[in-house]
Amino acid sequence: MAKLNILVTGTSRGIGKSIAAALSAHNVVGHSSRGEEGRIAADLSHPGAPEPLWAEALDRLGGHVDVLVNNAGIFEAAPIDQSHDDWVSAWERTMRINLAASAELCRLAVLHFRAQGGGRLVNVASRAAYRGDSPQHWHYAASKAGMIGMTKTIARGYGHENILAFAVCPGFTMTGMAEDYVESRGGSKLLADIPLGRVATADEIAETVRWLAVDAPASATGAVIDVNGASFVR
Repeated sequence: MAKLNILVTGTSRGIGKSIAAALSAHNVVGHSSRGEEGRIAADLSHPGAPEPLWAEALDRLGGHVDVLVNNAGIFEAAPIDQSHDDWVSAWERTMRINLAASAELCRLAVLHFRAQGGGRLVNVASRAAYRGDSPQHWHYAASKAGMIGMTKTIARGYGHENILAFAVCPGFTMTGMAEDYVESRGGSKLLADIPLGRVATADEIAETVRWLAVDAPASATGAVIDVNGASFVR
């Protein structure tokens, strides 16, 4: 199989780092806010960040991208007893990074894929898109639900142009982002809600993303794959 050119956002740690490793047989360009270890630097909390990120990825990959993986995201609490301004600011920051930046990159990718005869998008969402999340994380659940709606819309709207779109919905995953939250929700007691008896590993999420990015049949476009140990089934 020929090597694919792939942009993966949020690859400095956790799931994103594992995704980049799982795709290492291909030409992968990673991203992080600071741009360490050769990754493209882009702070996605800034509205103008996605376009230069995409342009730099194109430059590094010789003007041709086959796959975009939107993995970058934040999980920050916004309790309802915060001040109004702080609560709204938390919503706007989460929606900007988790959804709006992903949407901008998807748009740029779709335009690029149209010109080259096709391509693939894989969006890393969350179980929270369907099940919801804690009372401190309305905004997180909403951002991930928006990502699912966007993915399905792209799949339906552009499948005839060989532009395929998929999403992955992890549940609790052992990454730096999730560990503190798992502990705050009771640690081992939380496992009682997961029939598998454990949280997912980052490598399990990464392998699912790799399959969608490289091997999944075209007819699977629009699919959302749950990786949550049956803690939420649809």
